[in-house]
Amino acid sequence: MRFGYIILLTILSHAAFTSSRMTVSLFALKLQATPFTVGVLMALYALLPMLLSVTAGRLIDRIGPRIPLLWGNAILVVGVALPFVLPGLPTLFIAATMIGSGFMLSHMISNNLVGAFGKSEDRAANFSWLSLAYSTSGSLGPLIAGFSIDWLGESRAFAVMAAIAAVALAVTIWRRGDLVRHATPKQRPAGHSVMDLVRNRPLRGILIVSGLLSMGWDLFTFVMPIHCSNIGLSASTTGVIMGSFGAATFAVRLAMPVLSRKLREWQVITTAFLVSGIAYMLFPFVTSAPLMMSIAFLLGLGLGCSQPMVMSLLYEASPPGRQGEVVGVRTTVLNTSSTALPLVFGAVGSALGMGPVFWGIAGCLLGGGYAARRKAARTR
Repeated sequence: MRFGYIILLTILSHAAFTSSRMTVSLFALKLQATPFTVGVLMALYALLPMLLSVTAGRLIDRIGPRIPLLWGNAILVVGVALPFVLPGLPTLFIAATMIGSGFMLSHMISNNLVGAFGKSEDRAANFSWLSLAYSTSGSLGPLIAGFSIDWLGESRAFAVMAAIAAVALAVTIWRRGDLVRHATPKQRPAGHSVMDLVRNRPLRGILIVSGLLSMGWDLFTFVMPIHCSNIGLSASTTGVIMGSFGAATFAVRLAMPVLSRKLREWQVITTAFLVSGIAYMLFPFVTSAPLMMSIAFLLGLGLGCSQPMVMSLLYEASPPGRQGEVVGVRTTVLNTSSTALPLVFGAVGSALGMGPVFWGIAGCLLGGGYAARRKAARTR
């Protein structure tokens, strides 16, 4: 598949995904759900991906991306459309599970296609373009959700997101003949298991770092709608605040080619942890929308600069012929935290308020920054 179509598919499917997460949270809160219930909904986005990612990665390695991508985008369309057809809290539980599972396939295949595209020396630049695609949709998704909710209501907002996901499915069907061009299916090496990958020390370190940074990213989409709702901000204002996070990731990734020439990968990752941890510490003290936008922008700068570095390191550390499986292991790690942490922090938020939630996330990120700093010192 041509590189531009990979980027377009990524933007469309991720925009539907990110806008749905915000809309599911705000719709659930409108239906009198507690922060713990919202945490359960966010956990359901990651439940099946947590269980099935490695299997899906092996499948992609074996048969190629075409059929899994078609199924992933079809599931995404149905999941996003369900709350429009049957609005209500029970439907949100089904929709969250389907949306998370459908996007899992789209996300894994995008990374696999980009990793296989072009020459090895172009890989870091290609992953930077993919990261910019995610930043673009990460900015657009909350804005689409916020303004759709304020103008149309929560239920009809899902119809807008379903239309976006349907375009992604249409592009997939249209270009399905090209999907094997840059990602030839490979046979998985015999006699190897997932534990071989886990025992690979460099790969294990990258997976842990990736999981911690993803935690900071994913929990932002969980805590911000609740926090903004608690302090009385509208859906569109919440969308603008969350969109400023996406805008920051876009801005910092534009600067990554320059930064990557001056800083080592682990130096960038250490900075990402520290900046992100500080941003989370500040959120509970702020109720002004402009100040929250500024802190969200700071958080986006921190988390946004790390993703291209992590993905490039991960692909380079992957054993030959097992890149899809490694992406599956990473997705399992990410979704394990995305399943467990919303439940934990949702329970904490219901019992103690959102302040301890923000500070707990900050502590995890600052601890990761300390570990990454030691890794950076060893690789100088």
